[in-house]
Amino acid sequence: MLTKKMENALNEQVRVEAESSQVYLSMASWAEVKGLEGISLFMYRHSDEERMHMLKLIKYINERGGHAHITTLKAPKKDFVSFQKMFQELYEHEIEVSKCINELVHVSLEEKDYATHNFLQWYVAEQIEEEALARTILDKINLIGNDKGGLYLFDRDVQQITVDSSASQNEV
Repeated sequence: MLTKKMENALNEQVRVEAESSQVYLSMASWAEVKGLEGISLFMYRHSDEERMHMLKLIKYINERGGHAHITTLKAPKKDFVSFQKMFQELYEHEIEVSKCINELVHVSLEEKDYATHNFLQWYVAEQIEEEALARTILDKINLIGNDKGGLYLFDRDVQQITVDSSASQNEV
């Protein structure tokens, strides 16, 4: 059984994950209208992934005797100066999500809710991967600078990351 404090904290994370899905979705739409097919596919895939993170939390809250709440969301940004700045914002967003997960882990320990603490370890590991992926992408972006040919290759490369990560997740 979840304590009220733990339930409220988990419900806050449901909102964070839903907003993350919307952030990625907005980035996907922006990239798509700019003709960046690979980046767009990468963002659509990650939007779906964030939604799955949200659903996993909802199921957990309800299974543990709580009540998951679906709330209003803050609208994500619609336009981006450049794909480089968009990925920088994405990286910063993932760092914020990691902080939220870490706070949840802290609450689970304060509440002596070891089942929730165990459940949250998946999210901790997932955020390590998300931040590392965003950093790797930023490194690639810095390598290409303003080279249009480099952008073309990067767009294809990011699409391949999407295909590779899909294949590796299906193996799990």
